[in-house]
Amino acid sequence: MTDDSAQERHRRRMQRQKELVDARIARADQDCGVLVVNTGNGKGKSSSAFGMVARAMGHGMKVAVVQFIKGSFATGEEAFFRRFPELEYHVMGEGFTWETQDAEADRRAAMAAWEKAAAFLADPAFGMVVMDELNIALKLRLVPLDVVLDALQNRPIHQHAVVTGRAAPAELIEIADTVTEMRPLKHAFDAGIMAQKGVEL
Repeated sequence: MTDDSAQERHRRRMQRQKELVDARIARADQDCGVLVVNTGNGKGKSSSAFGMVARAMGHGMKVAVVQFIKGSFATGEEAFFRRFPELEYHVMGEGFTWETQDAEADRRAAMAAWEKAAAFLADPAFGMVVMDELNIALKLRLVPLDVVLDALQNRPIHQHAVVTGRAAPAELIEIADTVTEMRPLKHAFDAGIMAQKGVEL
């Protein structure tokens, strides 16, 4: 096979691919906010959410971040994003539940975080609301699932919502527009490497 014929075959394959992609793009004619859920046991759920925060802010959107559960240690994303006045950043957790060992304190903190998140979800000025580790609060029944589902489904039409955390409930997955499950293959922690700045912190 000559180089010319191989190039022509490649060109025809790419032309067919382009036609398929263009047709899918043409069918996607709805312009509205989406509900994104990042779940699973693998690393990257919050990291992905913060990537979306940066992307939204790059488009001039006002963004709110409410962190459930986390709260007992400083993170690089908090230090970075707090520099921007167009971002509301709230760390509302008391830390991991095995650290707090106080179910009632965990419930109060989770409900305070939810009330903050619900206010942002009702405010059309916010183009994106990130609820980091909300899935954990739902799994532990620190926040009522029906109240969360109602607020997510009744948020302003162009507002994006991002929910992270392991063990997303089936009801949340059902109403979400985009769901990604992170699956671990290897993790440095399993080899005895402590959490690293810029990677986990």
